[in-house]
Amino acid sequence: MEQQRVIVDIRDDLAFVTLNRPDKLNGLDLAMFDALVRAARRLRRMRSVRAVILHGAGRAFCAGLDFAAVSRQRGRMMRSFVKWGFSKTNLYQEVCWCWRELPVPVIAAVHGVCYGGGMQIALGADFRIATPDADCSIMEAKWGLIPDMSGSVTLRELVPMDVAKRLTMTGERFSGEQALAYGLVSQVADDPLAAAEALARQIATRSPDSVAATKALFHRSWSASVRRAFRIESALQLKLMLGANHREAVRANMEKREPRFGPRRMV
Repeated sequence: MEQQRVIVDIRDDLAFVTLNRPDKLNGLDLAMFDALVRAARRLRRMRSVRAVILHGAGRAFCAGLDFAAVSRQRGRMMRSFVKWGFSKTNLYQEVCWCWRELPVPVIAAVHGVCYGGGMQIALGADFRIATPDADCSIMEAKWGLIPDMSGSVTLRELVPMDVAKRLTMTGERFSGEQALAYGLVSQVADDPLAAAEALARQIATRSPDSVAATKALFHRSWSASVRRAFRIESALQLKLMLGANHREAVRANMEKREPRFGPRRMV
């Protein structure tokens, strides 16, 4: 029986998504690409989920593309570069971008190796928490390639162009501490999974609608004109003010008690 490539475990409204090929350091084959996209689509429909934590089973977050496994399905590998219908992503891009489009915060807990496609999956998260000694690389240069799993967008949002060029052209390896200095990770921690859960639980004390709107606000407005950014602000705020979770936040503050929020309504 084929090993389950991705495990989704819901605990107290937090979703723990585990890359589950520990014998291959969670290397990416086509079955894992498919499973990660399915997991994100499933979680998008679950309005009670407050945050998602991505992590790897065993000794690593993700060693990147498993070239040997993917090459055995060369026809499917090449077809997966095609964008179907009105989609803006192909399969390889979607496996990272799907976490950006979830209306809940996504936190990557990185330990061990985080190479190539694994690094791009982590970059697709809203936050990245790594061990100080995590072994990271934008490793596509080793194979004569470039980052093609949404890295052209996620890298430009985090680092200056010269840093992106250097790390991509050289494929050099760098630690979690160095990644923090570059701006590629949000935090270092000896136990990134515990730190990710603590951050997720802190965020989960707020309205799920305001959290979803915050993610939408910055992703839609970050590179927009001032005029468009202000339109996005106003539209999202109006929608929040008409919602039940905003009213509950106001009541809870007035009554000096913990809020009792309902399921997320913002998509």
